[in-house]
Amino acid sequence: MIRKIVDYQKLNEDILNLLVEKFPDGYDEGDIISFRNAKNEIIETVEVKTDDVTYLVKVGVKLIKAMEDFGDDEDLDEGTDESDINVDGLHEDD
Repeated sequence: MIRKIVDYQKLNEDILNLLVEKFPDGYDEGDIISFRNAKNEIIETVEVKTDDVTYLVKVGVKLIKAMEDFGDDEDLDEGTDESDINVDGLHEDD
């Protein structure tokens, strides 16, 4: 089986779908595969598989955001409801 290391920015919709299906509530420390690349940098990934390819997707805050945002497009089309706005910590000027 082929193994490919993929950055979240290069994920196609199919791979992102696999990630969301495998980790619907997000991933945890036990799901992370760590290794050193050719530059001796530590790379952290999560694994998803298709029939012929194992993808190691680099993890980080941006991947989490991409997974959370995936499928939320219809929410954007409906506009923002006032109840969706977080006003905690905001103070009204007197």
